[in-house]
Amino acid sequence: MANFFPRWSNLLPLKIAVCVVCVVLGLASAFAYYATPKAQRVGYQPDQPIAYDHDLHANQLGIDCRYCHSSVDKSPSAGIPTANTCWNCHQHVQKGSPKLAPLRAAMGVDKNHMPIEGAVKEPIKWVRIHKTPDYAYFDHSAHVNRGVSCKSCHGPINKMKKVYHAESLSMDFCLTCHRAPENHLRPLEEVYNLDYDAEEYLAAHPEIKDDKGVHPTTQEEFGNLLKKNWSIQPKETCSTCHR
Repeated sequence: MANFFPRWSNLLPLKIAVCVVCVVLGLASAFAYYATPKAQRVGYQPDQPIAYDHDLHANQLGIDCRYCHSSVDKSPSAGIPTANTCWNCHQHVQKGSPKLAPLRAAMGVDKNHMPIEGAVKEPIKWVRIHKTPDYAYFDHSAHVNRGVSCKSCHGPINKMKKVYHAESLSMDFCLTCHRAPENHLRPLEEVYNLDYDAEEYLAAHPEIKDDKGVHPTTQEEFGNLLKKNWSIQPKETCSTCHR
C-alpha cells in the first residue's frame, strides 16, 4: 500500500511538542517577571492634586518626615498629612500660588484667603503610591523605632521632586532585610536623617565600641553592634506578615 504521508511528517508530532513547550515556558517566564512587584510597582509615579516637592521640603528646607507623616513612629501607618498640616505653613508662604488651589479649596478660602460662604471643604485627594497588600501586615513604628530609616524602603525620597515607587516591597525584599538587618540599622537619632552615612557617623564618634573594645568602621559592623545591643531578631515565619 502506498504511503499517504510524506517522510517529513514523521517528525511533526515532535515539532509540535517542542513548540508547545517553548510557548508554555515563554508564557511562564513572562508572567514570572511581569507579574512581580518589581515590574508592576517600581517606577510608578502618578500625578498628585498638588505637585508636592520632597526635595524642596525635606532636603532644602529640612522639614522632618514626622511633621507630615505624624504617626510613623506611633502606629503601623505612617499617616497622610491633612490639609491643616499644609495650611500651617502655606497660609503664610506662597499664599497666592495657583498650585495651591486644591489646598485653599480644602480650607474653604479663596485666593485672597477670605472664607468662601457655603464652601464644601473636601480633603485633598492624594494618590496613594505605596500600599501594602491586604493580606500582608507591616508596622512602620516597629521598624523606625529600631533603627530602620524611611530610605531603606522608600529610597532617596528626600531628593525626589516627584515621588515614585523606588523599591519593590515584595516578599523577597522584606525577607532579604529580615535575614540581614545589619545592612540597614542606624542610631535612632539618625533614622530621619536621609543623608546619613554610616562611615561618616562612625568617624565622628570614635567612642563607639563593641564589647571587645573594637571600633566599628563599616555599616555592617555597626549594624551588627546595634543588632546585638537592641537584641534584634527579625522573624522569617509566614505569620510575621500574614496574620
